[in-house]
Amino acid sequence: MIRLAALILALTPSAALACGAPVCLVDPASLSLTRIITFEDQRSGAGPGHNIDEVLPLLGATFGEHFAGQSVTARGAHDEIFGDAFSPLTLMAGPAGQNLSLVNFAGNTVLNGYGRAGFPKRDGQGEGAIAVLFDQDQSALAFDLRGGEDGAALVHFYRRDGSFIGPVAIQPTGEFAVAFLRSGGHADIAGFIVTNTDPQGLAMDSLRFGKPPDLS
Repeated sequence: MIRLAALILALTPSAALACGAPVCLVDPASLSLTRIITFEDQRSGAGPGHNIDEVLPLLGATFGEHFAGQSVTARGAHDEIFGDAFSPLTLMAGPAGQNLSLVNFAGNTVLNGYGRAGFPKRDGQGEGAIAVLFDQDQSALAFDLRGGEDGAALVHFYRRDGSFIGPVAIQPTGEFAVAFLRSGGHADIAGFIVTNTDPQGLAMDSLRFGKPPDLS
């Protein structure tokens, strides 16, 4: 509880202003995001879930494992992503059985990355990288972490030309929402990758993004 309270304190808007990084963790409630992907309308299953060996295109964003130009290695059962992304930023799937799955978890459909153990092995579920490519560049986004057990996650952010914006660490992991805000309000987040070293792996739910319309 002490570590979770410290994380919540770190997610305040004032902490974002003072973080000094290209992308900052912020309070999810502080963002006005107009679009959401819940995965509820996609085919899924219990246990290991429904295996997805290709990139998963949904309205507003596409999901995969990494970006073209990068390599994927293993840190134990977990994926690690290395190298520069090519321009333009292009989403890639992992090998068969080591990409994604959609799982019914606690009444919701969540997205898993599958690690080197491969589908349908439990040791691979949630250990794989999840890469997301937006249809349009973003200045802020949020998503729900599912299944975290006090491990660690790392989110890497990229521009449309493949250049690296910066990383944001999340530790400890748990069952809560995380939100990210680009410094200076720059709307140049074309994509991101989530990796983790959580002992039980991590899943993603309810990706939120999209600016409110300018009515001025």
